Amino acid sequence: MPVTSLRDRLGTPDPDTARSDGEPVWDLIELLFFAYRDFVGDADDALAKFGFGRAHHRVLHFVTRHPGIKVADLLDILNITKQSLGRVLKQLVDQGYVLQKEGESDRRQRLLYATPKGEALAMKLAGLQTERIARALADIGPGAHEEARSFLIAMIDNRERDHVLQLITRADRLRQGKT
Repeated sequence: MPVTSLRDRLGTPDPDTARSDGEPVWDLIELLFFAYRDFVGDADDALAKFGFGRAHHRVLHFVTRHPGIKVADLLDILNITKQSLGRVLKQLVDQGYVLQKEGESDRRQRLLYATPKGEALAMKLAGLQTERIARALADIGPGAHEEARSFLIAMIDNRERDHVLQLITRADRLRQGKT
């Protein structure tokens, strides 16, 4: 039996995804819920061993990707309150995953850095998620990475897209400089 891609097995979707009848796009909505559940589930299992949850993961991810990030910038990225971040950040700092430093030019600023222990955990979690993404992209076939990337970018509010892409590009460049 020949091996077929996921795209071949699923067939061609209805081209009328905008649903002119006003009916919600239930299949995509539900697929996003299930995909998110499984995407974060891999990391959730690993985090639970440390007594951490999804909020810890998100903080650790962005602190690792953006060394020296200001607390104010992290609050903007995560779209959470200072109180919510404070509880999670305290645990990560107290347990040696994140280091807080004062800003050089403005001592009121708090700059965040992943410690080697924090970076190791962030890389482990990113590895788990990368494995899931790689399996999914391989199932879809050629061109899947760019199609998925385009879809995800389009899902971000238009007013935030350029900012998000700049953050990703800056973090990628910084990481490439490290290796």
